[in-house]
Amino acid sequence: MDDRAAVARVRGGDRDAFRVLVERHSREVFRLAFRMMGNEQDADDVVQETFLRAYRSLDRFEERSQFGTWIYRIAANRCYDMLEKRNRGSEYKVDLAKEEDEQPLEERVASDGPTPERMLLSKELRGKVQKVLDELTALERTAFVMRHFEGKPMQEIAKALGVQSSAAKQSVFRAVRKLRRELEPLRAVR
Repeated sequence: MDDRAAVARVRGGDRDAFRVLVERHSREVFRLAFRMMGNEQDADDVVQETFLRAYRSLDRFEERSQFGTWIYRIAANRCYDMLEKRNRGSEYKVDLAKEEDEQPLEERVASDGPTPERMLLSKELRGKVQKVLDELTALERTAFVMRHFEGKPMQEIAKALGVQSSAAKQSVFRAVRKLRRELEPLRAVR
């Protein structure tokens, strides 16, 4: 069953047909939410709220649109809202620079892995990237993640965000420019 048929069945009263849409699109929605929000719990919340909102407003879904783009837009908007709330200082920030579980000493000493200097540089880089991501506007961050982490084409990003293609391009450009500015001092360290 394709998306159009599933939507038609849900509109006709078959609630189970919505499960097909959830199963088909939840992984992609989760990936976007995880990259935007930075943690699994918030990403799960976004996925649940996205599909709940989609179900409740399925009567407003236009048949000529693709369901995947529509659900992606709802998810992006939910992330956008949560990031705005976070940026107002009411919640917490995700720390990409947080260290993973430490390896035992014997594994680190006899390892082919990165040197301590390289690991320190990598940690510093993650911290600077996170700092810039936290400082981006919600629109810039969403557009950047969709373009550079999800590999979405600019037209799809614009549709998902409800903006003109030029505005989506400009948002990605501003985000990249801010990242470059922040990361420029690290080029000399390499």
